Amino acid sequence: MSNTTEHTVKAFDDDIGELRALVSEMGGLAETAIGDAIHALIRYDLETAARVVEQDDRIDELEAEVERHAVRLIALRAPLADDLREAVAAMKIATVIERIGDYAKNIAKRVPVFEHRVEIEPLSILPAMAQIVSEMVHNVLDAFAARDAEKAKEVIERDEAVDDFYNSLFRALLTYMMENSHNITQSTHLLFIAKNLERVGDHATNIAEMVHFAATGEYLDDRVDVSETFAPEPEEDS
Repeated sequence: MSNTTEHTVKAFDDDIGELRALVSEMGGLAETAIGDAIHALIRYDLETAARVVEQDDRIDELEAEVERHAVRLIALRAPLADDLREAVAAMKIATVIERIGDYAKNIAKRVPVFEHRVEIEPLSILPAMAQIVSEMVHNVLDAFAARDAEKAKEVIERDEAVDDFYNSLFRALLTYMMENSHNITQSTHLLFIAKNLERVGDHATNIAEMVHFAATGEYLDDRVDVSETFAPEPEEDS
């Protein structure tokens, strides 16, 4: 291999490495935001909730940086096959992570509603649900960094547990609302929070499918996601 070719390959590897690092940083921030938002909810910690909302701007900035970097890499390096798939996947994954950050922000924005909350037992289920979706985000980004298709498939398999959590919470909160009309407002907010977490799990599985395709060039079997029909979209900033 000539010196020029070696230099070109190293430059390309450096570009891909930087792209992975940016996506990883985005994912780490989104993962932290989920945990902090739930912590703020459980503890009624307005300071932490406000910080989650403010730090979402950094996730947005990183998404734009990933897109610029990936477009520049494709334009200048003209990657082929698996390298091109990885560059495109990075852009798509960054977009999904940005949405995950929005869901965490939405949860944080609802914290002030619980200032005079009554004790709602289903609230205790949310931290465990949040833990699973945070781990899914963490693991799928590890899979992307390692180009590990099998690890990506393992993330998809965990989504069923998140759906089970959501269905359990839905039934419990519906019961609370029927038993006492005073519980309706806060139970409704908790239901939206649970739905936001469920959507984070769905997005983690979407990333896993992108990782699998980037690594293998093969699509996984289509999954039917009926929850998409009822999914609350991230709120627009006012």
